[in-house]
Amino acid sequence: MTETDAVVFVVDDDAPVRESLKNLIGSVGLRAELFASTQEFLRSKRPDVPSCLVLDVRLPGLSGLDLQKRITEAGMEIPIIFITGHGDIPMSVRAMKAGAVEFLTKPFRDQDLLDAIQLALERDRKAREQRAAIEDLRRRFASLTAREREVMARVVAGLLNKQIGGGTWHKRDHSQNSPPSGDGEDGSRFSARVGQDG
Repeated sequence: MTETDAVVFVVDDDAPVRESLKNLIGSVGLRAELFASTQEFLRSKRPDVPSCLVLDVRLPGLSGLDLQKRITEAGMEIPIIFITGHGDIPMSVRAMKAGAVEFLTKPFRDQDLLDAIQLALERDRKAREQRAAIEDLRRRFASLTAREREVMARVVAGLLNKQIGGGTWHKRDHSQNSPPSGDGEDGSRFSARVGQDG
């Protein structure tokens, strides 16, 4: 995945600040999408790519901190970098405890913001990879036959392939299901199928 696949959302009610941030973000090959308010950001259709949110704390209507809370409550996962010209310690502590990547007070160094953006994008990429891996495991599990799920449960319980295939599983498994018979549907056969899937 290249840098151009990622996007940085910027929410700030100051138009010159938005344009300045767009130029800064673009200078390192990243794409920026600009919003003048939190409501505008929430109404937008955002691309499903690695992303982060550069968010002003004090905004008309819904504040940046309120948006962070709403994003969390909605189950959205997007790393947030706060910027503000009116920050204080309690405000920064609240933001960081709620999961913000960084809390920068204006004026801040360009490099500090760029470093925070790179960190946020990397965090989002890893989170997306983890979600994709979990979804793949769920898909594979859903494709298993009833017998294969039975074998998998015993593998997870710590039984060896020969115990599962040889009928000694009942010593550690208290379920009422029948053990796999000697028809080849044992642990080794199951492992081979899973290993070949995908």
